[in-house]
Amino acid sequence: MTQSNSVEQLSSGKNQLAKHAIHVHKFGGSSLATTQCIERVVDIIRQNCQLNDLVVVSANGNTTDDLFTVYNLAIEKSDGLLLAIETLEKSQSALIGELLNPSSAARLIDVLAEDIRQLTAWLTEQPSQYHADMLAFGELWSARLLSAVLSEKVCPSYAIDARDFLVINNDKDCAVDNQQSSQKFQQNLQKGKLAVITGYITKNAQGETCTLGRNGSDYSATIIASLSGALNVTLWTDVDGIYSADPRIVPLARKLHRLPNGVAKELGRLGNPVLHAKTLQPLTNHSTHLHVASSFDPEISGTEIGKFGQIAKQELSVTSLNDLLLVKSTSLAGSFGEQASNEFSAICSDIQQGFIVIHQAQQKLVSQWLASHDTQVSFTPVSIIAIVGHSVVNQGNIQARFKRALKHTHVLHVVNSLSEHSIIAVLQQSCTGELLNNIHYDMTKDARHIGVVVSGLGNIGQRFLALLPAQLNRISVLENVHLVGLVTSKKALLNTDGIDVNQAMSLYERDAKPCDNTLLMSWLTNHPYDELIVVDITPSEHFSDLYNEFFKEGIHVIGANKWAASASTHRYNELVLTAAENKSVWLGSTTVGAGLPINFAINDLLKSGDKITEISGIFSGTLSWLFETYDGSVPFSTLLLNALSQGITEPDPREDLSGRDVQRKLLILARMAGFELSLDDIECENLVPESLQALSTTEFLAKSADLDNYFAEQLAVASAKQACIRYIAKFVVNEKGQLSAKVYLAALAKNDPFASLTPGDNIFLIKSHWYQDNPLIIRGPGAGRDVTAGGLHADLVTICQQLAGKKHQVKIKGLN
Repeated sequence: MTQSNSVEQLSSGKNQLAKHAIHVHKFGGSSLATTQCIERVVDIIRQNCQLNDLVVVSANGNTTDDLFTVYNLAIEKSDGLLLAIETLEKSQSALIGELLNPSSAARLIDVLAEDIRQLTAWLTEQPSQYHADMLAFGELWSARLLSAVLSEKVCPSYAIDARDFLVINNDKDCAVDNQQSSQKFQQNLQKGKLAVITGYITKNAQGETCTLGRNGSDYSATIIASLSGALNVTLWTDVDGIYSADPRIVPLARKLHRLPNGVAKELGRLGNPVLHAKTLQPLTNHSTHLHVASSFDPEISGTEIGKFGQIAKQELSVTSLNDLLLVKSTSLAGSFGEQASNEFSAICSDIQQGFIVIHQAQQKLVSQWLASHDTQVSFTPVSIIAIVGHSVVNQGNIQARFKRALKHTHVLHVVNSLSEHSIIAVLQQSCTGELLNNIHYDMTKDARHIGVVVSGLGNIGQRFLALLPAQLNRISVLENVHLVGLVTSKKALLNTDGIDVNQAMSLYERDAKPCDNTLLMSWLTNHPYDELIVVDITPSEHFSDLYNEFFKEGIHVIGANKWAASASTHRYNELVLTAAENKSVWLGSTTVGAGLPINFAINDLLKSGDKITEISGIFSGTLSWLFETYDGSVPFSTLLLNALSQGITEPDPREDLSGRDVQRKLLILARMAGFELSLDDIECENLVPESLQALSTTEFLAKSADLDNYFAEQLAVASAKQACIRYIAKFVVNEKGQLSAKVYLAALAKNDPFASLTPGDNIFLIKSHWYQDNPLIIRGPGAGRDVTAGGLHADLVTICQQLAGKKHQVKIKGLN
């Protein structure tokens, strides 16, 4: 991509630069660790940034650790100091040389050499005086390099040293002077260029360099978002989101796609390995949303933090901290205890019982602080394990379940947090990985959230929705299923926070917005659920074309739509393969036989080792009704028009009489039985004469009497043999493995299983190695809104049962 094209991409589209909301993108050290990592970051910026967005960076890879190392060598007056500085310079020079053209690299290496000379002077003269200034080089080098690479490959860019605008009170509280910082921040911005800003470093009111603590670059990003009024902050890191527990310890941890602000803040306070306590503070009074995503897998939806509805508020997390101290003293009761809790940012406290829980490193400070009271104080090594979720303190069932889960653990205290978003158990022993896994399982085993999108709101779609409230209430596996989308060919109602199932259609009529497949896919691709199921109740071939895209995104499909399942062999095999590769479940029990269990029967026979040799029957409810009813007493056309008026046929009855629908159903069943064939392999007898096939529907209906002689003759021939006429589908595999398949009008003896059905019924006959002499027969209503909607609900239950045991692979590239 040329620079001019990149600039155009970064500033074009629906968003003109002046109107485009600001987004802050922060990249952590692991995201910038190597040449390949930085090139990946450049691609992310190219695809996601506009020119007035802001990029915040940490030091590359282990640079901060390396700076700490050389500092400690300086303090120790080690002979290895100069060699360590030289190694540091070489690693930075290598990154520059690999990423930039020679002239740009030479300029940046000259600046680096100046920095190394300054660093060497500080470390050999007065290292302790320049500790923070020395650490600042890591972020400076990172920002300069990324800015230079962007200017060369993507768009005009410049680096900003955050110390030029960001002012805090001190490096303990790190409270921002918003008025002074905001004014200086605006002065440092340049129009028409992409800013790359150092994270982690700042200055105090005296102009001295300060740092925001380990992982302070996240805090820098949210501070800058607050100063700029940014709409979104994305923390690009080495994991693809926030999990319900530390995924390094709990393999069954599940991604939390959406977290309310208060819950995220509490998670950061209690030791979440990705979120940190101060990160959310600057966004408290802003509508900014925070995202956590992986720079290693940028296409994967991460975690969003903001204001959400009830579904997101149901999420639970488990977190733990070791190396803590339980501090008990009579002085820690009442208001003084509350003051101590605030002063030391206690993990938890109880001012009635007179204790606080702190980090072990704070013991000396707490001892000094309490010394003036001249009271006895005890320090007991402890750990904590906590349940974190929206307002969990006020949910008695959560409290009770947590205490039951801890019944075999020695618990000193159970404390409700002041935020009301966590319940904290103080343990006498360390919190082990085994305990964390057990508590996580007990507290989150039923927590998986499944979103359901219903496409097609005709008779069957509306009946499916009418049945949904009762199904959700009485079937336990559907406990965490949420209706989140209602879609038709032109409009859609998509609500991440859920659609009230009791008012689904009225809400659709009131709130649905115009929507095409592109907009629909955009929403589905970024859904915030553990699983998403699309229920396709449309007859649309156009909509079925989206199945492959659904499967690529890991979305599951329940389809009453026959187009995909009866597509060309190449297309069908592609869909099956894509679904398998992405662990998508594709069910379609209602494509054939409405709610009849023909699909289940075929699957069970195959799973048990049987081999099917024949599938035959009457697969069309319309043709079943017509030929069970037709006895010659009235012309066939009169019967056909009567069926049309009752809604038994399609609006154009030729859709039924052509046999194409039956042909597709036979193909679907044959494929389900494990055979590879296409529509062209199935002979199809069209019951509409050629003279009527090309007419409009109105013209056909006007000339429908032209059908009468043919059907009267067929009936007469059959009656003479004491037989009847039926429209049959038949698939057979002979002893040599040769396949034959056809759909046709047949004369059947009146004692044939297919000869005497309730009008409208379907019947399916299966022969197999086990059912050869006495075939398996399934018979019942093959159409109707209730049975078809019921079949869809059966598929929904089946798919949720399968998903209940599904394990997601946690993507960890290098969680620090």
